[in-house]
Amino acid sequence: MSERVSHIEDIPDEYFKPFRSNEKYSSEEMQVESVNFYQDSWRRLKKNKGAVASFVLLLIILFVSIGSIWLTPHDPNAQEVRHSFLPPKIPGIHINGLNGYAKQGAEWVDVYKQKQVPSEVYYFLGTDKFGRDLLSRLLFGTRVSLLIALFAAFLDLTIGVAYGLISGWLGGRVDTIMQRILDIISGVPTLVVVVLMLLVFPPGIVSIAVAMALVGWTTMARVVRGQTLQLKNQEFVLAMKVLGQSPIKIALGHILPNLSSIIIIQTMFTIPSAIFFEAFLSFIGVGMRVPDASLGTLINEGYQTFRFYPHLMWYPALIISLIMIAFNIFADGLRDAFDPKMKG
Repeated sequence: MSERVSHIEDIPDEYFKPFRSNEKYSSEEMQVESVNFYQDSWRRLKKNKGAVASFVLLLIILFVSIGSIWLTPHDPNAQEVRHSFLPPKIPGIHINGLNGYAKQGAEWVDVYKQKQVPSEVYYFLGTDKFGRDLLSRLLFGTRVSLLIALFAAFLDLTIGVAYGLISGWLGGRVDTIMQRILDIISGVPTLVVVVLMLLVFPPGIVSIAVAMALVGWTTMARVVRGQTLQLKNQEFVLAMKVLGQSPIKIALGHILPNLSSIIIIQTMFTIPSAIFFEAFLSFIGVGMRVPDASLGTLINEGYQTFRFYPHLMWYPALIISLIMIAFNIFADGLRDAFDPKMKG
C-alpha cells in the first residue's frame, strides 16, 4: 500500500476529474424516477398481458360499432324477403360456408345463384328470415348494448357514488335511513321493475334505462359507503378537520380521490352486467322492440332457427361473450393494478 502511495506520480492524469462547483454529489440521491399512484398502477397494468389484450379488443369493438353509424354494408332494418336465409359470402374466399354455398342434403349449393341475387351483392355474415343483413344488424345491436352499458356506468358514477358518499360521510341517523331506503330498493327484483316500467313506457331503450336508473346503482352506493366509513376516520381527514376545512371540501377533495380506484373497478364490473341484463330482457321479449336489433334480440331470432341456420345465433353469441369476457378480464387487471399490496 505504501509503495503504491509513494508512486502516486505514476498515476495517469486522465484518472483524475476536475471538480466543478456547480455540480452536486450525493451518495443518498435517488436514481429511480419517482412515480405517483396512477403511474405506478398503469405500469402494473401494462405487465398484465391479458388485461391489455382485453382493453385493445374492447377498443376495437367500440370503434367499429361507432364507425358503423356512418359506414355500414346495408340498412339494418331493410327487408328483402327474396334474400332470406342467405349464407355468408365474403369476396375472395372460396371456402364452403363463407362463399355463398350452403349444404342442401349431401351437396353444396350456390344459394345466391339459386335465389338470383345480383353478383355485386354480398352479405358477409348472411341474412335472417326477412332478408336483413346480419352484419349490419350485429353492428347496430352491439352499439345499442354498449350504449345501455355506458348509461349504467353513468348512473354508477353519479347517483351511486353521490348516494354512497353522502351516506357514509354523514353517518348516524342519516346513514341508517339512507341504507334502509337502499334495502327497500334492492329488495325489489329488477325484472319486476322492468315489467312495471312496461305499463308506463313501451318496450325499448327508455324502459330499460328507467329500470336501471331505479335499481342499477345500488351496488356502487354500498361499496362507496363502506369505503367512506373507513376513510373518514383516517388521520389525514382528522387533520383537515382541525385545519378548518369544510365537510364538502374534505369529502370532494380528499375522500373522493381516495375512492377513485374502487369506483373505476366497480364500474368496469357493472358494464358487462348491464350488457347481459339488456340481452336477457331482449331475449325474453321485454327489451328492445322489433325491428330494432340488440344482441339479445339477435340471439333470440337465431335461437328460433338454430337447428337449420346455426350461424344466425353463433355470431351475436360470440360477440356478447367476447365483450363480457374482455370486460371482466380488464376489470380484474385494474383491480390488481390499483391494489397497493400487489407487487409489480
